[in-house]
Amino acid sequence: MTVPERHVHGGRVRRRFDLRATTVTFALAAVALVLVGWVVRMAFDVTQRRPAWVFVLVLGALTATLLRRRSRNSAARAALRTTDALAAATATALDELEQGRAEGAERACAQEATVVVRAEHEELSPDEFEEAIADLCRRDGCTEVEVVGGAGDLGADVLAVAPDGRRVVIQCKRYADDNKVGSQDLQRFGGTCFTVHGADVAVLVTSSDFTAPAADYAEWCGIVCVNEERLRAWCEGGGPAPWEGLGPGGNGAEPSERALW
Repeated sequence: MTVPERHVHGGRVRRRFDLRATTVTFALAAVALVLVGWVVRMAFDVTQRRPAWVFVLVLGALTATLLRRRSRNSAARAALRTTDALAAATATALDELEQGRAEGAERACAQEATVVVRAEHEELSPDEFEEAIADLCRRDGCTEVEVVGGAGDLGADVLAVAPDGRRVVIQCKRYADDNKVGSQDLQRFGGTCFTVHGADVAVLVTSSDFTAPAADYAEWCGIVCVNEERLRAWCEGGGPAPWEGLGPGGNGAEPSERALW
């Protein structure tokens, strides 16, 4: 029996489904979407902080767009290189932004402490004066700074640990200019700062000055006295912190220097 011959109609042959090509395409699309979102978010922050980086990011985006017009293999390799370059540039921008923010925060903290202490002392309450002294300690590298002044403080208003690890105990006296710190104030503080609070460095800070007997007592028992002049020098950075220049035992200055720091 003769079987009739089937005629194959002409037409284009359908392309076979390429799983690998499709996967690569979707992967590149996902990378591009993530990269675009990252760049947009960074561009917003960088525009506010570093306008010059906007030009760098835009130039990188244009370069990536042009490279995608090449052949598929070349475009894939170029996209990877461009992604790495943009990631490196973005990381650099982030590092600089974070560093700038940290430096700005440190400067703001220092400036705030300086402004508070340089204000007219009559305008500060005793509690505000103690907080201002604590801010100065933090500014100059102290850790574990704590304001403990109040009823039952036994002479300690601010406790801190100096950068070299010594324990600093500070009493604050926010007095008017005509009211000097007397020897009785020093004696009460001297009776608790070392034995009760375990001070390596005992400091009495006042917004006024010290009487001669008070300065003599401070020299005898090793208490660092900071009057208004020394306080302003400390605040403005023109003088050392009260715990600087002292020996490991606390007050290692010469007798002539211990009377008034």
